[in-house]
Amino acid sequence: MKTIKSLRATLARVALTAGATLATQAALAVNSLPGGPAVNQLDLHPPVTQIAADQRWLHYFMLIICTVIFVAVFGVMFYSIFKHRKSKGAVSANFHESVKVEIAWTVVPLVIVIAMALPATKTVVAMKDTSSADLTIKATGIQWKWGYDYLKGEGEGIGFVSTLDVTHREMSNSGKPPATDNYLLKVDNPLVVPVDKKIRIITTANDVIHAFMVPAFGIKQDAIPGFVRDTWFRAEKTGDFYGQCAELCGKEHAYMPIHVKVLSHADYSAWVDGKKKAMAALADDPAKEWKLDELVARGEKVYAANCAACHQASGKGAGPIKPLDGAAVVLDADKLKQIQVLLNGQNNGAMPAWKQLSDTEIAAVITYTKNNWSNKTGQLVQPADVVAARK
Repeated sequence: MKTIKSLRATLARVALTAGATLATQAALAVNSLPGGPAVNQLDLHPPVTQIAADQRWLHYFMLIICTVIFVAVFGVMFYSIFKHRKSKGAVSANFHESVKVEIAWTVVPLVIVIAMALPATKTVVAMKDTSSADLTIKATGIQWKWGYDYLKGEGEGIGFVSTLDVTHREMSNSGKPPATDNYLLKVDNPLVVPVDKKIRIITTANDVIHAFMVPAFGIKQDAIPGFVRDTWFRAEKTGDFYGQCAELCGKEHAYMPIHVKVLSHADYSAWVDGKKKAMAALADDPAKEWKLDELVARGEKVYAANCAACHQASGKGAGPIKPLDGAAVVLDADKLKQIQVLLNGQNNGAMPAWKQLSDTEIAAVITYTKNNWSNKTGQLVQPADVVAARK
């Protein structure tokens, strides 16, 4: 009787545990992200470009051919093993130099290869044709962010850096990120392009090899330091589409997402107009002499957008990330030392170079670190100091 009661109690505990687990899983469930990964995704991304659609068709076409060959070859093999086994008295045929067999096993594979090569070649050639682009954008891989420069077409002259959103980095650092549909895919400045326009993407890198990949567009192109590569896409519908750096590029490789926002022509023109006005408003004269409080206020914003993800808002760092609060290079009276760190990086890329920031932004963020937390140095770095260090 005690054994039965004990068994019932055990089963009840198991049921409660299973229920709690299912409830937890339900609470942590995420939804499929339009333009990005789907829950339990097994297939390729839904295509939004003709190239991606062609790639998907080729995928199934090749899969069908390979499946038919597999079934035919192994079907004949197993049939022969079963039907003509020695236990049934089967005797092997004795022949050689059969012209029919020679022709068959030469012609049939040749036809199959041609049937596979023709559509594949057509698609590959189309993938490489970056001519007659409506818009040309340079995508520069930087540990660990993307820099975008609009080189040709509507929006020419626009340039910005796209970095993982700070809140997502904080979620990752917590070790217990909440369920988020676009986890580690949200950025502060998405790449914006118009719909139904041929967009040429030129890729390169500042430090190590990266790769620009957006599955819904069917594009993946390496970004190699010192080299220029290119690819293209023509999005057929508006929306948000996501990708990631697809080349292992360092310890924060997972924090280098790509977010492409495809807008209607009218909305894109409005975005270009607004972006250029915003850039003009932020344009600074590198010869301007700033006051300490002005640079500190400006530097706080630069720090929050670019530095806080690693060094933390408190300046204390984390793990291998060195703290800035009380750091010798920050407290040093020779301001050139810290300027060189930001321009060139250090520790083999563990601290990346930030030369893509403007002279005023670098001067401001250095001044902020020298006069924040316990670092009350009263030291001030002017944009002109950064200009001189770049030479």
